[in-house]
Amino acid sequence: MKRHERAALFLERLGVRYPHPATHLNAQSAWELLVATVLAAQCTDKRVNMVTPALFARWPGPAELAEAPIEELEACIRSTGFYHNKAKNLIAAARRVTDVYGGEVPRTMDDLITLGGVARKTANVVLWGAFGINEGLAVDTHVGRIALRMGFTRFKDPVRAEKDLMALFPREEWGNVNHRMVWFGRDVCDARKPACPVCEMCDICPSSTL
Repeated sequence: MKRHERAALFLERLGVRYPHPATHLNAQSAWELLVATVLAAQCTDKRVNMVTPALFARWPGPAELAEAPIEELEACIRSTGFYHNKAKNLIAAARRVTDVYGGEVPRTMDDLITLGGVARKTANVVLWGAFGINEGLAVDTHVGRIALRMGFTRFKDPVRAEKDLMALFPREEWGNVNHRMVWFGRDVCDARKPACPVCEMCDICPSSTL
């Protein structure tokens, strides 16, 4: 089976399993989604959702966070891991959003990746989740792992893997593909113990153990 044919079946079956895809991160605005996505690096969405209510109550927007004492922000986000870098990046992002973009999260990839802690993955999540813009396809650990197992890419590098996935899936589906693959990675295609016996992809997956 050709790669494009396998991708089409994969997309169809994911749509059946997850008819209403969405992020697991709780956010009420583009800024909150950006902050939550930065915090989610090497951390679970569940943990991030436990941290952000207190964070947003204390520093509701970029203007407030831009003035936050870094030690206090670090204490607030400590449980998400890598809190030194995350705090530094979030304050830098808040200052740039406030000073350069008038307090509004920018709506282009080029502008978003100038913000502290924001690379293509985070920018793609924000563009789709907050603005409905499919500029690219966010490749996190779940998406990258599944893409390799399904033979959609041979690259572990997220940027190169993203290019392969963008070529395989329709642009209008990129944001939803990310969400569905993340859910699928958590529910079925686990990193250590993929549930091949109950996976609807086993007949088209080159990595199936069946």
